[in-house]
Amino acid sequence: MRASLGRGHWRRLCAFVPVLALTALCSCASTRPATSDSRRFDFQRDTFAYANGLVWEYGYDTNGVWRSHKRVPRPDYTQHCFVVARCAKQFFENARFDPLQPVAEETTYRRLIRQVVATSPRRQLPEPECTVIPGYADLRAFSTAHEKLLKDECGSAWRSYLQRGHWRMIFPVTRHHQAKTANLLLAHLRERGPAVVHVFCFPQLSINHALLIFDAKETVTDIQFTIYDPVDAAKPGTMVFDRANRSFFLPPNPYFRGGPVNAYEIYCKWDY
Repeated sequence: MRASLGRGHWRRLCAFVPVLALTALCSCASTRPATSDSRRFDFQRDTFAYANGLVWEYGYDTNGVWRSHKRVPRPDYTQHCFVVARCAKQFFENARFDPLQPVAEETTYRRLIRQVVATSPRRQLPEPECTVIPGYADLRAFSTAHEKLLKDECGSAWRSYLQRGHWRMIFPVTRHHQAKTANLLLAHLRERGPAVVHVFCFPQLSINHALLIFDAKETVTDIQFTIYDPVDAAKPGTMVFDRANRSFFLPPNPYFRGGPVNAYEIYCKWDY
């Protein structure tokens, strides 16, 4: 075949090869569906109306010592932070709400919730394969009307304890790793949308928690990540990455006194 082509034909063919390569690359990039039709994550629409409760109450005593004691009465829904963060991501990426359709029966919603929860949080479905939730405009409205059903079907607390990425927590976390993580999270937000992160302090475990990052603002000194904290259903929060210290920081909240934390993304790869 090569001997039958003249020199001019080969020049034209060689010139055309980069075009073919570029086309192939562009085609590969476009096979992944745009996140939720390029819709941005909206805290008031895309989060659950209920919160993951805390087993313990935390605070400073009269001597300024951070202490904890069991909450009485104990909330009926606790230790589901990984479940709530993961499911918020799954509903955002792999479900669509249609308020124009009539409200369905509970058995239908139970089946649809299970269908969404069964999708991989590591892969966004193409639009035609997304589960349609009839009768409601968004997850906030749906979870207001069907709180118990969602709590029952989204997953048990063991899914928080046995999340596959927990192995990473026990290994040393370097400042280089955290700087790389911050950049990867920025890239994920731009290219794919919300990301779930595991935040922790090890070995003392003063915090061992899951957050959903859905926006970021960069400055010269830091990156301010906007977060959905499963413990707070009322408003978004902030986790800051300090460029100089190459560390993530969480402000004080009902379960953490505030300070540096380690973080890495989960529900993103086969081993996380």
